[in-house]
Amino acid sequence: MAARPFRILGLQQIAVGALDKGALRRLWIDTLGLERVGEFRSERENVDEDIAVVGDGPLRVEVDLMQPIDAAKSPRVHEPALNHVGLWVDDLAAAVAWLGERGVRFTPGGIRKGAAGYDVCFIHPKGNADAPIGGEGVLIELVQAPPEVQAAFRRAT
Repeated sequence: MAARPFRILGLQQIAVGALDKGALRRLWIDTLGLERVGEFRSERENVDEDIAVVGDGPLRVEVDLMQPIDAAKSPRVHEPALNHVGLWVDDLAAAVAWLGERGVRFTPGGIRKGAAGYDVCFIHPKGNADAPIGGEGVLIELVQAPPEVQAAFRRAT
């Protein structure tokens, strides 16, 4: 296999969903003590979320607490409850090109700005005939790591 032109640097986020994000807040923020740092709402993505974090500095991990705006519509951000996992990548464009050449299936939309302001792209949970490699049931968000995350990773390795 050809050398990868990118590196996965670490966990950027996890996103969990429920019909009521209040229940998620009670667990993640009130009980476990994560810090709520923001919110995001998108009719197009059918999501109303609180953004919480654990850890400090450039390697902190975001925990998105999501509920659907309309539970009858797609995407159904509460099914499955572990909606997606986000990974920091040092060169998102190179990763998407290289992975695509090897049969990885991406969700529609390509590289775009994510809720936290970073460029993102999603690996589809399932492969298909044209792109047989998927997330094996898990939606995976690849997130362009900003310079401070890349520098912290270099210091840690």
